[in-house]
Amino acid sequence: MNRIDLFKKHLDEKRAIKVIAGIDNFNTESVRNVVSAAEMGGASAVDVCYNEEIIKMAKEMTSIPVFVSSIVPEELANAVKLGADAIEVGNFDALYKKGQRISAENVLEIVNETLRLLNGEKTFICVTVPGHIDISEQISLAMKLEEMGIDLIQTEGAATTTPSNAGARGLLQTAEVSISNTIELVRNTSIPVMTASGITTTTAPLAIASGACAIGVGSCVNKLNSPIAMVAVVKSLVESLNIATKKQMQNV
Repeated sequence: MNRIDLFKKHLDEKRAIKVIAGIDNFNTESVRNVVSAAEMGGASAVDVCYNEEIIKMAKEMTSIPVFVSSIVPEELANAVKLGADAIEVGNFDALYKKGQRISAENVLEIVNETLRLLNGEKTFICVTVPGHIDISEQISLAMKLEEMGIDLIQTEGAATTTPSNAGARGLLQTAEVSISNTIELVRNTSIPVMTASGITTTTAPLAIASGACAIGVGSCVNKLNSPIAMVAVVKSLVESLNIATKKQMQNV
């Protein structure tokens, strides 16, 4: 079984976890800690920025699949040559931090150009569906991506949400949009969905209950200062998804 097959297996079992270092995280030590936490915590994959040294480091450090995220087609195509196990058009947080937005048309342009540059080379491709666009647009985009042969779509929404409460209620508010988008996309398309953006150990089971096959987690891991705490969070996420999946199977 090669690396990406492990992720596909976890997708089929609806317990895949991708730990996201950050599309704009070029801090080698930070990324190293995230990759290590993903490996030691039992995650299904790790997601890093496009940077030759970081991709090489991640591949050498871990046996789990390495995703490379970018919004530049040339970088995505070259990431495959550098050994990426999967590529992702997305993790748009870096844009949102600058007050920018990406449209469905922008996403399709990036995907089309990336596919052209890959020239038929078989690669696992994930695409983030912008969480700020109207849900009807999200569904339409997801359908087009499915027709194009994209393997997985990722939802988002935390960037459009400002929690008004602390504690569990605040965590639910942060994840609400992404989980709502997951429900709509699962209901209207057959392409596998990964819920990301504001997902934590508290809300991860809700994403699976909403129909997601996977979750993507970033800040709940990569913002921690302690490598030990990072591993602990990943292990907790893995356990929570295993429990959620077992409950679903029992209810079938």
